[in-house]
Amino acid sequence: MIFMNGHHHISMLTKNGRKNNHFYQNILGLRRVKKTVNQDDPSMYHLFYGDEVGSPGLDLTFFEMPIAGQTKRGTNAITQIGLFVRNYDSLQYWHNRFEELNVKHSEMTSYMGQDALFFEDHEGLRMVLLNYGELELPITWQPVTTSSVPKEHQIFAMGTIELTVRYLNRTVNLLKDLFGFVIVEQAGDYVRMQHIKGRRTGEIVVRELDGPSEKPGRGSIHHLALRVKDQDELKMWNEKLIEYGLTTSGIVNRFYFQSVYVRDGNGILFELATDGPGFTADSSVEELGQKLDLPPFLEAKREAIEGKLEPLD
Repeated sequence: MIFMNGHHHISMLTKNGRKNNHFYQNILGLRRVKKTVNQDDPSMYHLFYGDEVGSPGLDLTFFEMPIAGQTKRGTNAITQIGLFVRNYDSLQYWHNRFEELNVKHSEMTSYMGQDALFFEDHEGLRMVLLNYGELELPITWQPVTTSSVPKEHQIFAMGTIELTVRYLNRTVNLLKDLFGFVIVEQAGDYVRMQHIKGRRTGEIVVRELDGPSEKPGRGSIHHLALRVKDQDELKMWNEKLIEYGLTTSGIVNRFYFQSVYVRDGNGILFELATDGPGFTADSSVEELGQKLDLPPFLEAKREAIEGKLEPLD
């Protein structure tokens, strides 16, 4: 049997790439590891932030949509992103940093049994910093050498991702029966699941909420990508999804990884993405995120594409 390997990346909408770039690099201390465009609509940026090399498991990605309106919160949406820091001292560091930089945040609290600090970016995207508890750090993580955040306090992995859905079992059953997630807690209106029991870097909480569906806008979450090893495994997952009765995108070449997209019974969009070849496929580590990188099939249109994009720096 093949298994998921946790979170790969998560993708959101932003209205303004320049302000987005400032928040995630200068406030959260992540590195912009890829400046490219939405391959399905090259008129908009697709920005990736992560560790020093853009390792799978941390990447926060954004599509810039200047016409994006305000998000109208509701059900059938990915509604919160968990991010891990090393320990309670790190949470205290971030509390102080958010105070100094006027970032909207909670007081120190708890979430799903972990010390937590809730916060929002400048567009209302809901996130929570979580205490990793001095566990062994992911072997793929490489600290950002240019970050204003000290290495010992840097964000190093995605943690609990929260989904809010109208019909709980439609999503829970897909994660459990097909993707192999394990239920580790069930209480009230939510189910907490892990791709490997005890490993919180691949944790998903599915929360049930009736009512109108969320209307996406700036600060909303577009999709969650889960890690698969390589293209052979991705092909097997695509076949399993179809056998399960779902309609998939088929395998899509995103140049930096291969992907399959599928929606569950609540309309939540999942992407399955391979670990490689990664962001150094067309850039050195030192130059990651500095220039506009385009996949080969868009290179001939570079001049026209660059002419429509506003500078970020």
